[in-house]
Amino acid sequence: MKKLIECVPNFSEGNDMGIIKQITDEIESVDGVKLLDVDPGKATNRTVVTLVGTPDEVIEAAFKAVRKASQLIDMSKHKGEHPRMGATDVCPLVPVANITMEEVVEYARKLAERIGNELDIPVYCYENAAFEPKRRNLANCRSGEYEGLPDKMKNPEWKPDFGPAVFNAKSGATAVGARDFLVAYNINLNTTSTRRANAIAFDVREKGRVKREGNPITGKIVKDEKGDKVFIPGSLKAVKAIGWFIEEYGVAQISMNLTNISITPVHVAFDEVVQKAHERGIRVTGSELVGLVPLQAMIDAGKYFLRKQQRSVGVSEAELIKIAVKSMGLDELKPFNPKEKIIEYMIEEDAGKKLIEMNLQEFADETASESPAPGGGSVSAYVGALGISLATMVANLASHKRGWDDKWEFYSKWAEKGQAIKNELTWLVDEDTRSFNRIMEAFGLPKSTDEEKKARHQAIQDATKYAIEIPFRVMQKAYESMDVIQEMVEKGNPASVTDAGVGALCARTAVMGAYMNVRINTADLEDKAFVKDIVEKGREIQEAAIKKEQEIIKLVEERMG
Repeated sequence: MKKLIECVPNFSEGNDMGIIKQITDEIESVDGVKLLDVDPGKATNRTVVTLVGTPDEVIEAAFKAVRKASQLIDMSKHKGEHPRMGATDVCPLVPVANITMEEVVEYARKLAERIGNELDIPVYCYENAAFEPKRRNLANCRSGEYEGLPDKMKNPEWKPDFGPAVFNAKSGATAVGARDFLVAYNINLNTTSTRRANAIAFDVREKGRVKREGNPITGKIVKDEKGDKVFIPGSLKAVKAIGWFIEEYGVAQISMNLTNISITPVHVAFDEVVQKAHERGIRVTGSELVGLVPLQAMIDAGKYFLRKQQRSVGVSEAELIKIAVKSMGLDELKPFNPKEKIIEYMIEEDAGKKLIEMNLQEFADETASESPAPGGGSVSAYVGALGISLATMVANLASHKRGWDDKWEFYSKWAEKGQAIKNELTWLVDEDTRSFNRIMEAFGLPKSTDEEKKARHQAIQDATKYAIEIPFRVMQKAYESMDVIQEMVEKGNPASVTDAGVGALCARTAVMGAYMNVRINTADLEDKAFVKDIVEKGREIQEAAIKKEQEIIKLVEERMG
């Protein structure tokens, strides 16, 4: 599963799109990165660019963009309404999928160091990437803006984290950070009143509303000893919100920025607004996501609403997204297309039709063709996926069986585990074929010079090892699926016991078939210690799978009577 990060560099140019095009061309020159959005502002003289991809590739693309900006933008001539201090003013990195904030911080600092050392641009690390508390706040790092940099560079307290402590007149300074994913989210109301929408926004946003003496609307504003207004916090952390009227739709909305969806997810924000609106006699009619959202946010929302219904959450990804869309009314104002709104779907590689996307006839025809792939490895993974799918079906049927309502959560947990195993096994169907293709590509590398021969040989060895690891992973996941299968044979709906039994046969076949591929792929690998270890582990898994299958089939026979 790929690690994905987003990068949102802000460049101090919003009028000359020729300059911006040269910068974004640098981004698009890097494989593994997708340019998602380019948003120029003339008044601010600033362009916000959004790119996403695998971490090392995003860092490379960001560096190339910063370098090009330093060549093309002269900050000594820059004017604009937005605070700024450099040609690349800020460059935050954001975790999207399968990566922790701690890892993103390391990537941010790596990028900052490279910008400072190779481009001689002073760099400050902010938010989660900051080295000291006062630099977490971007406003502190950018205080004085570009014009204040000459004096700032002389102050030891504001020595850059990377790069020279010397004023760079052309490029200024850059802030590189690591922050959480920000979701722009609007919730629709059945009212045209901006004042009432604002009241709900103040109820929920973290900042809350101004505290007043006596009457909460007309009373005197309460201030602290410094003369600053005192606020009554709202109910949601990491949320900014206001109410406004949208002429285009003829309704008022709560416009929200969810600044950390791990603290306040989209579905929590939605339900809280529903509750606060209801208390004020107003109804939420739907909502809209502005821009893109991570896949996990939609999956979490789907599971949240299914749990509220006491329904199994162990359903497909597509079903979870459908539930999330319908529950939050994300399609009220315009159609919600997951391919255009979910980051991971936006950046899917267009590398031809996947095996797993074929229908049953197409998959069988492709397997039967003269092409060497898909072969036994892909088929083993798919058989394993079918086996766990049967057990997951049994769990989902049992979760809403009449008279078993009090058991829905038990079966939901098993179905959810089954879905996770199924998802990995279906991914392995194509990955097994990709691993075979990697070996073919390695054999096709040039071998004219000694250096090329050495590189080609190493590439073949690396690809071969990967082609062993993939079917071994199939073995592990197929064997793991047998726990779910056995549980459903023992405690699932008796009418479906044979379905779970067939699942056991599939799992055993997947383990044995994948082990054949493990063994045959080890023949040309020079790392004999690795070969010995993985063959021995594979043998143990195969023996355990055969034994477990026999136990499960015996249970099936007993339950059949």
